[in-house]
Amino acid sequence: MPFHPNGLTSAPSGKVNPRLDALAHAGGPILTKRIPSWPYADPKDRHVVSYDEYVKTAGYVGLRKAIALKPDAVTEEVKKSVLRGRGGAGFPTGLKWTFLPKLATDDQGREADPGVRYLAINADESEPGTFKDRLLMDFDPHLLLEGIAICAYACRISRAYIFIRGEYHHQAHVLEEAIKEAYAHGIFGPRGLLNGADTARGGPWAVECHVHRGAGAYICGEETGLLEALEGKRGWPRIKPPFPAVKGLFGRPTIINNVETLAHLPSIIEFGGEWFTKHGSPSTLGPNVPGSFGTKLMGVSGHVNRPGCFELELGVPLRVLVEELCGGIRKGRKFKGAIAGGVSMGILGPDQYDAEMDFDIGRKYNVLGLGTACPTVFDDQTDMVAVARNISRFFKHESCGQCTPCREGSGWLFQLMSRIEEGNAKTKDLDLALEIATSMGSMPGTTICGLADGNNWAVRTIMNKYWSEFEKKVKPTFVPVKVSIGANAKRAVSAGANG
Repeated sequence: MPFHPNGLTSAPSGKVNPRLDALAHAGGPILTKRIPSWPYADPKDRHVVSYDEYVKTAGYVGLRKAIALKPDAVTEEVKKSVLRGRGGAGFPTGLKWTFLPKLATDDQGREADPGVRYLAINADESEPGTFKDRLLMDFDPHLLLEGIAICAYACRISRAYIFIRGEYHHQAHVLEEAIKEAYAHGIFGPRGLLNGADTARGGPWAVECHVHRGAGAYICGEETGLLEALEGKRGWPRIKPPFPAVKGLFGRPTIINNVETLAHLPSIIEFGGEWFTKHGSPSTLGPNVPGSFGTKLMGVSGHVNRPGCFELELGVPLRVLVEELCGGIRKGRKFKGAIAGGVSMGILGPDQYDAEMDFDIGRKYNVLGLGTACPTVFDDQTDMVAVARNISRFFKHESCGQCTPCREGSGWLFQLMSRIEEGNAKTKDLDLALEIATSMGSMPGTTICGLADGNNWAVRTIMNKYWSEFEKKVKPTFVPVKVSIGANAKRAVSAGANG
């Protein structure tokens, strides 16, 4: 494997793309600096980073800087970075933290006791085609733990739960071993962060951290469904308000952040929020729209020659990601489409190969959003009707059943997609499928959570962008129409009939 003199491996074409080269010259990858990854290092050299190795490579430096600041100052630095959530919604992280109830202060500026607050880490990662958080948990668990500690201090949180999907057996084990190391070295525990070190808040701040394994339900990736599962209940999303920041886990104020989001915190605190905004790109939708700053883990799967997880600056074109890093479409075929960030985000059509992988992608290319930024790529031999049917089957299976439009609508959509794929549908079924899709979800206001929206956008964008494929599968619908010819004529003419 050829490597660039500055530490960047050359692309399969022999070129180095400027977007990739810029990150290399800026100091290389951020999240994966300890995880050898293409195009910066050979993935064959990956191994689990221990506590000792983590500390030797500037680990927990960010936490030491964080506790030397007031908690609100840490939050302000995160707000300055414009770090947006990496779990799918892209909501500004620092702003989310400010939704916690404000604490009163006495005459000497000392804060009141915040009481019990919780941090729930969403490590469920059950979105099909997504495998970015897994990379961090597999090889650099202490990066996540440091981010948890920083967030807990900034938000005055005393207990953190890592909710990890049930299928991640190995990753749960790696995290549990890393947490044992963290406790043994005083990162967590009753003494306080960093062996009871004094903080700018006054005195030590103690944080407890635990791993909670889920049971494999997709719906538990939704934040309030996750909270219900943490409480030992069925994973049913909650009606909001109240929002988790006010009344979350066990009825207490709760912050819910994604694994990758928290993994960015150590570098933001170490180097500053302004440094973070030098990576990525500002929004092209106007000055009042948050930018797409920082780097992003992008896991590419599907019909490419070299699938994998890559760390890139936000804003890199999908074409660069596929052609330069993944070696292009397999077997020399052409690009037909790609699901940009998990099946719930909808699909990019054949004319959207140059779509920028940033948070503006939704409004610019008619998809729900960037999602997890883990594209699933399709070549020109792919049956898009089969893709829509398979996605609708998934959502039918994973609907929790709480909301009628989702419970029944997901089943109807799957039946219609199956009928269309089998060639037993009529043209009116295409309209019926779109009508059902646009009638269910939290955006139309008919369901509690966004699962139905994901089903809606996936099916609807595939149908709209590959309409001709669906038309070829269905039979024409003939609707009898009575036409009056002359004042006294009573002649029935059927649309499509001869004569």
